[in-house]
Amino acid sequence: MGDTDTTKARPLTTAEYEVLARLRLEPAVWDFLAGGAGEERTLAANQAVFDRVRLRPRVLTGGGTPTTATRILGRDWSLPLAIAPLAYHTLAHPDGEVATARGAGRLGVPLVVSTFASRTFESIAEAAAAPLWLQVYCFRDRATTRDLVQRAERAGFEALVLTVDAPHLGRRLRDLRNGFRLPDGVVPANLHDGDFSSPGGHARTEFDPRLDWSTVEWLRSVSSLPVLVKGILTAEDARLALSAGVDGILVSNHGGRQLDGAPATLEVLPEIAQAVAGACPLLLDGGVRRGADVLAALALGADAVLLGRPVLHGLAVNGAQGVEHLLGLVAEELTEAMTLTGTVSVAAAGPELVAGAEPPDRPARLRSPGPAGQDRPAGDLRREELHGSVSDPVLDTMNFLNEVTQHYPDAISFAPGRPYAGFFETEQIFTYLRRYLDHLAEGGASPEDLRSALFQYGPTAGQIRELIAATLRADEGIDVPAASVVVTVGAQEAMLITLRALIAGPADVLLVSSPCYVGITGAARLLDIVPTAVPEAPGGFRCADLEAAIRAERARGRRPRAFYVVPDHSNPSGTTMPLAQRRELLDLAERHDILILEDNPYRMVSPGRQLPTLKSLDRAHRVVHLGSLSKTLFPGARVGFAVADQVVVGTDGTTGLLADELTRIKSMVTVNTSPVSQAVVAGMLLAAGGRTSEFNAGTAAYYGDAMRTTLRELDRCFPEPERAALGVRWNEPTGGFFLAVDVPFTADNAALELAAEKFGVIWTPMSYFYPQGGGERSLRLSVSYLAQPQIAEGVGRLADFIRFAAEALS
Repeated sequence: MGDTDTTKARPLTTAEYEVLARLRLEPAVWDFLAGGAGEERTLAANQAVFDRVRLRPRVLTGGGTPTTATRILGRDWSLPLAIAPLAYHTLAHPDGEVATARGAGRLGVPLVVSTFASRTFESIAEAAAAPLWLQVYCFRDRATTRDLVQRAERAGFEALVLTVDAPHLGRRLRDLRNGFRLPDGVVPANLHDGDFSSPGGHARTEFDPRLDWSTVEWLRSVSSLPVLVKGILTAEDARLALSAGVDGILVSNHGGRQLDGAPATLEVLPEIAQAVAGACPLLLDGGVRRGADVLAALALGADAVLLGRPVLHGLAVNGAQGVEHLLGLVAEELTEAMTLTGTVSVAAAGPELVAGAEPPDRPARLRSPGPAGQDRPAGDLRREELHGSVSDPVLDTMNFLNEVTQHYPDAISFAPGRPYAGFFETEQIFTYLRRYLDHLAEGGASPEDLRSALFQYGPTAGQIRELIAATLRADEGIDVPAASVVVTVGAQEAMLITLRALIAGPADVLLVSSPCYVGITGAARLLDIVPTAVPEAPGGFRCADLEAAIRAERARGRRPRAFYVVPDHSNPSGTTMPLAQRRELLDLAERHDILILEDNPYRMVSPGRQLPTLKSLDRAHRVVHLGSLSKTLFPGARVGFAVADQVVVGTDGTTGLLADELTRIKSMVTVNTSPVSQAVVAGMLLAAGGRTSEFNAGTAAYYGDAMRTTLRELDRCFPEPERAALGVRWNEPTGGFFLAVDVPFTADNAALELAAEKFGVIWTPMSYFYPQGGGERSLRLSVSYLAQPQIAEGVGRLADFIRFAAEALS
């Protein structure tokens, strides 16, 4: 496919370039260049926001011909425009990136070259007449990354663009269905080790998934080039990038785990621009198709934009001339838009150009359209002005699962980690409530006392502390005074107030066993605590890994404060910590002066004899025990507790218990736990003689049968030979609600929706439970919510889905 005179016959629009490119390219190649399904949705969302933008025309401004020149990183650009990094240009044209560089250079447009360029850095540099930047992926083998960066620098590249969201690439279902592999001769010309014939697959195995902001410093140590970061979507990350000393920020949602449901780049641009406040160049990538789009991005805070797929369309149609002509077309449209809006220069573009945007003296923000396309009222709240946790995906996990369950009511759901509804009878509430009131009366309480016990707030620390302490002694061998117990609104509040008390500042570290319950990471996020994940080995938690994490944090000048773990039948993986490991963990906590936050809600609803809790083995007051009576007694009552018998010494030498400090915090959070809920739960404890183990004997047997049924059906649906061939594995918990299943595909939200819609089965992606990434090819099954016939049917549907998804990969 050589350069032709296609564009000379009649000027083409960018849309016509796309149509012609699609006709010229093989369907599988087009699918690859167009991106995965998730990326297409992101692109559509980006373009939809640009389509809603209305630029405000101005007349008689006397500005003359506008100038499109700008200055980025010390270099003058003829246009506020560069070419975004895209892999394998030779799929569009035999000359690949060399032709792209040649066409872009004729207009002085910089090119960001992909790590996976199909032409060498040296040949691209030889053809280029405009700045070249290198998009950097960090490989597990840092030497590979270092060599790439230094080669690019020697070839004359002028900057590095670190793609910060790359370890979580979206899944390209169309490529999988097409069986797409790179044609012979199309290879990453600057990489020599590894099998790159299956695009996207190499990223999951070769990219380093544990990047943090220290990567910027590392890049500076191996190169003198400026470092920009690509993939920023929040003001918080923009501020962190500035703190890390980056030389530029690229707002982009094309490359990460956030592809499904990611915010459009233009929507988040104003808040990021406000955070950056001119401290470094701010660029935008995603959805730019016209010159008016470029001006809209400039008006809302960008210094320049990157143009991606349209460049490949021009390349496919007419090689270097196609690239040159397409970029010229966008430049003409930009000049026209600037003229019609009275914008004399790139620097003069501000939010007043955009209808509905904030005036210059307020934070610029593109308004979301209201009913009938109207702008929202000025008094509406802006999400970017709320606490960052409201936009954190961890807070959406349960809502997403609930929505999926409600949207597919006929699907069998293994998602809810809630008790089986068949255990409860409505009239029991009144029976247990009366039982507690009788108990109080037998102890001498007057009718006024009884009224107060139900209708008044009651003590903040709880009015049933003695009963809970007695139950802990009888059931768990945890012998603590009632004064060390704080009754909370579920275990979730116990987590929140405990974290608030223990984590005093940014130097204090919360460590969590990973995967872990999302409640602890969600509570941490509300408090601006970033937990440090301690990855579990395939067989479960290991003290050696925790000790290594503690030493690493201390080496960074931080103070490890507490470690959160679910020792028995954990959520989400179902693993149980052996007794020897429990003793070792307690010794480690004492040796390193940290506390253990023990969360153990599944013991009393699991069959068989249970191992001792960490708290019952605790002789040095190292364990804060976080408890819940939801699984064992009454979920709707929302009664939990914290056992915090650690001594706290005041500045004046006075002493008290950590429970007292938790009570102070609780008084400003929920004031107290519902006295009615406490009364019903107390009646249940009294009816059981203070032993929830006896109260739950039938419940534990039921859940044990449910777990065995699930495991048996998995064995039946996946005989050993097929299981091995597919790469399907699962663990075999002895109790609790959950087990984990490894699958040969990415078990993300898109796969979940496919399973629900086409196969009528719902599960939970395990990636939800990894605070720092992981679990992408595993799913969690909850066995507690379903009756056994539903379990059998549901596992059959799940098996059909797994086979379908696995076949799509073959």
